[in-house]
Amino acid sequence: MQRLNLPRIDDLGALEPPLLFFGGPYSNLHATQALIETAVACDIPPESCICTGDVVAYGAHPQETVDTIRAFRCHVIQGNCEEAFAARTGDCGCGFAEGSRCDVLSARWMDHAQRHLSDEACSWMAALPSGIRFSVRGTSFFVTHGAPSQVNRFVFRSSARAFKETELEACEADVMIAGHCGLPFSHTLGSRLWHNPGVIGLPANDGTPRTWFSVLGDARDGLQIDTRSLDYDFAAAQKAMRDAAMPEAYAATLSTGLWDNCDILPAPETQAQGRPLTPSWFTLPRTATTLISANA
Repeated sequence: MQRLNLPRIDDLGALEPPLLFFGGPYSNLHATQALIETAVACDIPPESCICTGDVVAYGAHPQETVDTIRAFRCHVIQGNCEEAFAARTGDCGCGFAEGSRCDVLSARWMDHAQRHLSDEACSWMAALPSGIRFSVRGTSFFVTHGAPSQVNRFVFRSSARAFKETELEACEADVMIAGHCGLPFSHTLGSRLWHNPGVIGLPANDGTPRTWFSVLGDARDGLQIDTRSLDYDFAAAQKAMRDAAMPEAYAATLSTGLWDNCDILPAPETQAQGRPLTPSWFTLPRTATTLISANA
């Protein structure tokens, strides 16, 4: 069995639903504030909310977004962006191919973020855990950024089943909650599940300005993971990006819902560009032996 080699894993023990999962605030302060308002409206406390990392990236408000997340006091995983800012490398570490459009554009938002982030914010990022584990009613969960074996690994719905199964085995988990790729999905793997709640800071390349998160709650037959859309003031976030002279390619995405390019996407996800996503749910029976999907 592959062994985990992570510097820090937080064990939260046995938790009670509802739990809220989200990724990639991406320096989008308006989306972050909307997510927190949603958690409050759903009566989900901060200690029951988990962010899969990349608090700072494309948007106009890096410091303000960090401050807001820290004040909220939710759990946060150390993503590749947190690693980069903690080390002051000047490279976001997203795993973009050298010289690709994403690689070139990332240098601009990285420079903006580094000029606006405090040393204290970077120290906070350095102290974040690389993974989080917990259980809910006997079902074991592991939360990671890209993948436990590689923080910046892009894992999609179409990515190899064998890879996901190996990662789950190494974590001894029934459910993997992962981020980084920017697209929400759920992939059943026999009795196990790989779930990406999506990100809140940029649309999911589906042609709408909505972003995505998920909520784990009770269902009649077990536990249910709902993938939900987040509506927020994207026009205000877009204006802030333009006022800060951030890359127009990313600013435009906030309203068009389309990524500037599909460089990181496998063929199935590329072909789905512009196809509106719909909320979906998965039920995890309490025995964690089968998974029942709808709108998958």
